Amino acid sequence: MTTTKHRLVRLLASVTSEAEARVAAAHGADIVDCKDPAAGALGALPHEVVAAVRKALPAHVPVSATIGDLAPEPSPVVEAARAMAATGCDIVKIGIFPGGDARATIDALGCDLAPSTPLVAVLLADAPLDLGLVSALGEAGFAGVMLDTATKDGRTLLDHRTPAELSAFIAEARAAGLMAGLAGSLRLAQVPVLLTLGPDVLGFRGALCRAADRRAALDATALAAVRRAIPQPKNPAGPSAGLELETTP
Repeated sequence: MTTTKHRLVRLLASVTSEAEARVAAAHGADIVDCKDPAAGALGALPHEVVAAVRKALPAHVPVSATIGDLAPEPSPVVEAARAMAATGCDIVKIGIFPGGDARATIDALGCDLAPSTPLVAVLLADAPLDLGLVSALGEAGFAGVMLDTATKDGRTLLDHRTPAELSAFIAEARAAGLMAGLAGSLRLAQVPVLLTLGPDVLGFRGALCRAADRRAALDATALAAVRRAIPQPKNPAGPSAGLELETTP
């Protein structure tokens, strides 16, 4: 199997509770992502849950958190991102959903939060994809961008976008100085193909759960299988285990 020469790929595991977060960290997740699958593609967990997750995990394990499935309107999105950042999470994830004014929202987040809070935008593979937003995210000071799916209907990222399209997305992110991540109902069997594309992060929820049901509980055996498929840092407990927000050539 050919893997990227850029860097190790980080495993992001989405969790719904402090208990799941502990399981994810114990079984090698590089990034623990707080998300409520019952509330949408990027459903937000209560702020107190996110704060509890950050407090429960070792400092070297980054905690990210989504703000919910909000239309890209500057005021409500900035307000939601500020509130989530106040939980102490390390990274705030913002979905760029259809409608609204994506560029104005990106600019507002860049002015308000990007100087102090690592922001990761989530673009949607099952909606019209404007790769021009990637350079706008870089200019606004975002730390990264991920590609995910909004509709959770059994189809995966690779059902919506070809490997060539995903490679082009990753190249755009790198050119903009952004961390590049892939998610979207990813399956264990797809990991080898995804690794060849050289993303910085691969994000999972359903593949880590009982019966591959994203709304079911996290399953340690399933998580361990995905962890084995993604080469792990030699020193996962050390400083290099954290999310690297700057890409390397």
